[in-house]
Amino acid sequence: MIKLMAKSITLLLSVTLLACAATLEKESGQKAETGKEIAFSRNKGNCLACHEIEGGEFPGNIGPPLKELPKRFKNKQQLREQIRDATRFNPETSMPPFGKNKILSAEEIDLLVDYLWSLQ
Repeated sequence: MIKLMAKSITLLLSVTLLACAATLEKESGQKAETGKEIAFSRNKGNCLACHEIEGGEFPGNIGPPLKELPKRFKNKQQLREQIRDATRFNPETSMPPFGKNKILSAEEIDLLVDYLWSLQ
């Protein structure tokens, strides 16, 4: 009886974990899609004005291509700070301080970072 209950509990936990993982994956995909919309939007991030991004039309070439960012930044926080206020690291940068000037909210920057971090 105890072994049967233990197996039932194990099965229930496994199903619950799988359901949670599927939900997290779906939420992650939705966040990435929203981040992409911000990156491509002329009224928000407008990253394409200066950067090449896979799938983007008519990219600019002022900034580096936005791909493989984990190779250029130690972590997401460092990328987030670059987007929030690049002038902190380079006063001569042409990149707008998206967070400091309230072009993007903190939540929008987080969504943008999640999207950009995922680009290969």
